[in-house]
Amino acid sequence: MHLIRNAARLLLLALLFGFSLSVLAAPETELPPGLQIPEAARPGPNFDVDKATQAYLDLLSPEQKAQSDAYFEGGYWLQLWGLLYGLGVAWVLLGTGLSRRMREIGRRFSKRPWIYTLIYAAQWLVLATLLAWPLSIYTGFFREHAYGLATQTFGEWSLDELKELLLSLVFVPPIISLLYAAVRKAGARWWVWATAGTFALTLFFMMIAPVFLDPVFNDYKPLRQGEVREQVLSLARANLIPTDNVVEFDASRQTTRISANVAGFLGTTRVALNDNLLDRTSGPEILAVMGHEMGHYVLNHGLRLVVYLTLLLGTGFWVVHCLFDKAMARWGTRFGLEGRTDPAALPLAMAILSLFMFAATPLTNSIIRQAEAEADAYGINSAQEPHGFAMAAMRLSTYRKIHPGPLEEIIFYDHPSGYARVHRSMAWFKEHQDNRTANAPLPAAPAMTKDTGSGVD
Repeated sequence: MHLIRNAARLLLLALLFGFSLSVLAAPETELPPGLQIPEAARPGPNFDVDKATQAYLDLLSPEQKAQSDAYFEGGYWLQLWGLLYGLGVAWVLLGTGLSRRMREIGRRFSKRPWIYTLIYAAQWLVLATLLAWPLSIYTGFFREHAYGLATQTFGEWSLDELKELLLSLVFVPPIISLLYAAVRKAGARWWVWATAGTFALTLFFMMIAPVFLDPVFNDYKPLRQGEVREQVLSLARANLIPTDNVVEFDASRQTTRISANVAGFLGTTRVALNDNLLDRTSGPEILAVMGHEMGHYVLNHGLRLVVYLTLLLGTGFWVVHCLFDKAMARWGTRFGLEGRTDPAALPLAMAILSLFMFAATPLTNSIIRQAEAEADAYGINSAQEPHGFAMAAMRLSTYRKIHPGPLEEIIFYDHPSGYARVHRSMAWFKEHQDNRTANAPLPAAPAMTKDTGSGVD
């Protein structure tokens, strides 16, 4: 009861703190809809890449830039607080004996290891989620609303969180039970088996996600009829992308962000655009974004990233293997843990793994950022919309710090910065100044106005 009362107090504090932030932090304006090409970025014999890039960056007002920097830099600290909070949850589960008692509950149902491990894993998932709930409310709901990036009510957001927990209860306990079966079977080589299993399971989830998982949270339907659809399908056909599965989804029910993705594996591959991208940007921006996403498909980034990140996680499993016995020797008796095959020791193993993954953040980000940069280059060449790509990068930069330092980008960015993307676009445009979009007549860019509504994208 004492633990429940403390968790309730934490939840109440998080609600009050988050509410105060949502009241005090008024979102600044987002970039106006439609394509904007600054004068310094228009074609001419004296075109200067750096000046054109700066002209695009100047589309952000000082207030927008300050807000974007604050949001993104705050995310640096959230990574640390998330790690410490997770370690605290692990300590609560171990130090109070809850983890040990959950194992005994599982054994009351069955003495078979795979069954009581399954039951333990389900309890662990629910309790860990509840203990992490205050931080989740702040990071996932209040903070997003404070910066104008979320559209859901608290009830709607909570329902999505509940759906995610229920899906996790379907998949995570069997996976953990299989992991402990590998520990029992393979002994000291369990981490090799776990790495191979991670690779297979990731491919499995890539295959089922577009068909069974994503529709739980959003409505997916064929891309709406019109000129944009024909342009996107034409671009897909030109790049040998399956054109029978290009869809849109209603992300606006959750967020103000624009996005698109290529998801799936083998026969389930799907190209998806969110409705914010379709409703709030221009045709050249949509084509530029889709060129980037199709680049991921053509360059086989899905499989490549699975291989790289599985190897990284496999290294994490090896680190857990090396440190776990030492941790058990120090704390195992105190926490009532029985050894490597004891599911009650899962919080201890997860704490070690989370420390490794936190330390490996720069490597993880660099692996992903390299693939994103390759997709950027492919997308500009395939869509041939440098100004559309630059404008899309500026929209993303209303919540991503646009011009970080080199070391900052390496450590914290899993995508190229907005500055790098705009500069790449302008470098391409300098060599292709006959570009149809840049030479087409454009309406004057709308004036920036103060917005007290949903906020920046």
